[in-house]
Amino acid sequence: QFQPLGAARVVRVDVRIIAATNRNLEQDLAIGRFRADLFYRLNVFPLFLPPLRDRGSDIILLADHFVLKYARETGKPVEKISPAVSDILLTYRWPGNVRELENCIERAVLLAAGDTVETVHLPPSLQALARNEERKVRGKLNSVVEAQERALIMEALKETGGNQTRAAKLLGTTKRIIQYRIQKLGIDARQFRAK
Repeated sequence: QFQPLGAARVVRVDVRIIAATNRNLEQDLAIGRFRADLFYRLNVFPLFLPPLRDRGSDIILLADHFVLKYARETGKPVEKISPAVSDILLTYRWPGNVRELENCIERAVLLAAGDTVETVHLPPSLQALARNEERKVRGKLNSVVEAQERALIMEALKETGGNQTRAAKLLGTTKRIIQYRIQKLGIDARQFRAK
């Protein structure tokens, strides 16, 4: 029950108030920034929901929901997001939480031409994130390839007693390429020469 300001009678109501905040109300209460009586009236059944970035499976569920919602609203044939987009959505931090995700997907659906949201349909900040991830993967691949190449060249040099011409023949390439790769990979070919 409550009495409206300036009214003479009390009004009876049966309601539940659902309130949300991103503030730490206990902390605000302790420093006098939030009223104690209001806090205890609202704090009957608190729910603590972690930020979107900490709920990976929810990100994809929400993204799929928003794709279908905006496809229906716009009449576009978009039905899904690509695996690459899923990876980006899971990597991104989502400082704007669900609203930011929804805006991102709405934009992507508007730009999509086919039935799938691709990385090119994402906002520029997420496209940049995708490019950075590709660079990391490419960097890892390059280091694996270099390690394998180094091992093959060193094995060939070992078998041929450090003879670069024979090592090149063994590897099916030219002496010039072997010399270049030896220098690039920082291999000391002298250590393989017969003593």
